[in-house]
Amino acid sequence: MATGETGFSDIVYDLISVQYHALKGGHDYGQYVRDAENANEEEIADFFRTVMEQDAERAARCHRFLVRLSGTEKAGPAVD
Repeated sequence: MATGETGFSDIVYDLISVQYHALKGGHDYGQYVRDAENANEEEIADFFRTVMEQDAERAARCHRFLVRLSGTEKAGPAVD
């Protein structure tokens, strides 16, 4: 099992990183939707909504993978 600087496996770190950025992006895109709506640009607002939905699904997929790896030797230092 390869580990990076964190002591957790690289794959777990990578999944957490992608999940974090997807959730952060989803949070930020809410403001982008409001900005586009305020500019009366509904097509652009719809684009941001689509991006937000894609990030939500990406974060959910990461979560499912992390659950699958949890408690295995691939997870990191929490495994005995």
